[in-house]
Amino acid sequence: MLELTDEQRQFEATIREFAGRELAPEIPARDREHRPDPELFAKLAALGIPGVSIPQRYGGAGLDWIALGLACEELEYVDASCRTALSVHAGLCLTGIYQWGTEEQRQRILRPLAEGRRQGCFGLTEPDAGSDVRALATRAHREGDAYRLRGQKVWISMGDFADVILVFATVDPALGLRGITAFAVDRELAGPGLRTEPIKEKYGLRASDTAVVYLDDALVPAANRIGEEGEGFKVAMSCLDSGRYCVASGAAGTIRACLDMSVSYARQRRVQGEEIGRFQLVQQMIAGMARDYDIARLLWMRAGWLKNQGQRSSRESALAKWVNSERANRCADDALQVHGATGFSEECPAARYLRNSRATLIYEGTREVQTQLAAEYALGYREDRPVRCPLPAWPNEEEAGSEHSRAPS
Repeated sequence: MLELTDEQRQFEATIREFAGRELAPEIPARDREHRPDPELFAKLAALGIPGVSIPQRYGGAGLDWIALGLACEELEYVDASCRTALSVHAGLCLTGIYQWGTEEQRQRILRPLAEGRRQGCFGLTEPDAGSDVRALATRAHREGDAYRLRGQKVWISMGDFADVILVFATVDPALGLRGITAFAVDRELAGPGLRTEPIKEKYGLRASDTAVVYLDDALVPAANRIGEEGEGFKVAMSCLDSGRYCVASGAAGTIRACLDMSVSYARQRRVQGEEIGRFQLVQQMIAGMARDYDIARLLWMRAGWLKNQGQRSSRESALAKWVNSERANRCADDALQVHGATGFSEECPAARYLRNSRATLIYEGTREVQTQLAAEYALGYREDRPVRCPLPAWPNEEEAGSEHSRAPS
């Protein structure tokens, strides 16, 4: 659990070199101009990253959850927009289709996504339904062998670029959570009823694609329903477990980036003839970053290890997301402080990390939701373990035992 394999270390080094060479040089300008990179996913796909944790039989790289976490950390070390492109695709979209899809859906829908030929994202949030999933208003009406979806999704990361959106809609509002159903909405099949529009002028994640998704009788074949009618809430929650894991591992990249830039600046900046790294209060901030990186790395790796064993990691993923996102935000604030007036300039990446890290306290469950989850697990109001996922351990490519694989709720 605590030691990477040689394969994982090589993978980590490959992603680090790629991100530094191919992605980092363009980020400052893209962030200033609020300009996402439409070729980002293709760049990730060329390296085989999109399906990193999906078995090879479904077009993935056949690695594991730790490899996905390493990729998220290295990409966010450069910029959270780079990690977001991967985490919504691999963490939120692909894992939902893999865990809940039929064998036919895994070959037809999942394979091109895992191979990087198509890009996926996740459509749950609505104008009046964020943390309160019960308020979800998007409707799905059955018409023979298809559904018509009507509603609106907002703050959908990669929503303007994605080919497939894992959308959640209710077949009957009177059923509450038991009416929510998941659909793989294919942009090519949905017709004019699917329209997306980018959200611009964001506080952070300026180099990331974020969109409003309009569903105006968008057509979805019944064959693209993921799971049964009424299972969508369980699908969404299992996807969010994976999404939180990706956010947590990515946040560790922000912390490490803030530590590295602060150490470098503290060693070269001098005041009254002394490196500011010699000053006790500067050391206090840098020591906090070093501490927080170790904590963040251990927390996401523990969740990844459990996932690799096929065990439920809802508590661990939520805890890692909560702690790591809070500490990333604090470390970015301290990094700006270490840099003084230089940090207040857009020439220094500290301000960008601070703005980006603020988003992680909101999406994939706000920090308040994560706090409540941690309390409910501690109090015994929520079941923790032992619960074993009916899927085999993630790297194991043996066939799951049923037509639909049931992820734990």
